[in-house]
Amino acid sequence: MVDKVVATAAALELVAFLKAKHGPGLMFHPSGGCCDNSAANCYLLGEITMGAGDVYLGDIGGCPFYIGKAQYQYWKHTQLIIDAIDGSGGDFSLETPEGKGFLTRSRVFSDAEMEELSRDSQG
Repeated sequence: MVDKVVATAAALELVAFLKAKHGPGLMFHPSGGCCDNSAANCYLLGEITMGAGDVYLGDIGGCPFYIGKAQYQYWKHTQLIIDAIDGSGGDFSLETPEGKGFLTRSRVFSDAEMEELSRDSQG
């Protein structure tokens, strides 16, 4: 199975810290570039509403990761790699007061991975 989103050890450590501080109900959604360069923002579950305009990519650290449909169309050929850095990630994200940020990196899927993803989406 090809993962559409993965996390580095540093990101998983930060997710665990945030879960210990805020509870297990966290989720991720990139900003879409409106204010903070499409950072992977971390929210409390239910803090923002997911709908038909959002695509579920998978979980990181046991937390669901969604992306807007239009942004997904642009990035669907890549695997998102969520990392953690010192400094600010998203302006509206739970880790910002901790002096940390989630950083989104990506890599292009191989032809074989794209074929597998295509088969998986056909169900």
